[in-house]
Amino acid sequence: MATYYAQITDEQADLIREARVFFIASADPTLAAGPHGIGPVNLSPRGGVPLHILSPKRVAFLDYEGSGDETARHAKANGPVTIMVCSFEEDNTAIVRLYGQAYVTPVADSPLAELLLQHPASELRSKPRQVVEVAVERTITSCGYGVPVMRFIRDRQVGDRGRRYKGSAASEAAE
Repeated sequence: MATYYAQITDEQADLIREARVFFIASADPTLAAGPHGIGPVNLSPRGGVPLHILSPKRVAFLDYEGSGDETARHAKANGPVTIMVCSFEEDNTAIVRLYGQAYVTPVADSPLAELLLQHPASELRSKPRQVVEVAVERTITSCGYGVPVMRFIRDRQVGDRGRRYKGSAASEAAE
């Protein structure tokens, strides 16, 4: 059974600090495209960069060039955000979700940049473009039994960038 909290607990913080990847979901509330009155949800994995716990009600991470910028666009539209962290460990299964509001600031303008840049993404060769800060409104912990047990091998490197599933502009235009 899931348990809700008003802020990040010590146990949740331990899982967040140990995570090698987290996921962030956001939506633009100005795009009433679905039955719930909200546009498409963007869901992005974030690996190689830590999710910093600034307080029990605030987290932040560096966002790098080279990926889409939907989280920032949705944050500017005051859309909701959910961060999900999973344990892939054999003996410590859990899922933590953080619900809140994201705020995006260019690295050069962020008062958090100096702190976050002390722990940059080690394998990403692009530059950090912005700081994403999330004001946490509530959290939830659930069992995580549906999450597989996996072992971390390494962070992806630039040479690992896959193009196979991206298609080409020509093939997309033909469809």
